[in-house]
Amino acid sequence: MIKLLRVDHRLLHGQVAFSWTSKLGADCILVANDDVMQDEMRKTAIKFAKPANIKLVMKTIDGAIESINSGVTDKYKLLVVVESIEDAYKLIKNTSAFTSLNLGGTRPKENTRSISKVVSVNEEETNLLKELIKDNIEVEIRMVPEDTKILAEKVL
Repeated sequence: MIKLLRVDHRLLHGQVAFSWTSKLGADCILVANDDVMQDEMRKTAIKFAKPANIKLVMKTIDGAIESINSGVTDKYKLLVVVESIEDAYKLIKNTSAFTSLNLGGTRPKENTRSISKVVSVNEEETNLLKELIKDNIEVEIRMVPEDTKILAEKVL
């Protein structure tokens, strides 16, 4: 069962590894990212950030889609973490497993605007989020579970 899909440009770090897994009762973290699968140093850093009692799986975006659709992830209470809104969009559009999306942090880039203290979006990302909202996906902004949930539709 998927407990949360989170966008966080840092992928796995203290807030995700401890705050979210504890709050959700997650027993497995799936990091879905194409670049990480090619970078041994990033893989090692992610492994160090994982809590001792939590299973960690790292896959490409396509690999994550295949695993979720096959049902192999169904036995876990799963926290899925991706680096970008585009990656989250691909997961949501290519599976039927997600009803919500947590925006936990995106890196400010050229031509982005801030919609919260930790989330910046460009026009393309804004359009992707609006499409997800139109498709009845709840898109919310929250760094940690204790923060007040802000619905993206109110700030886009």
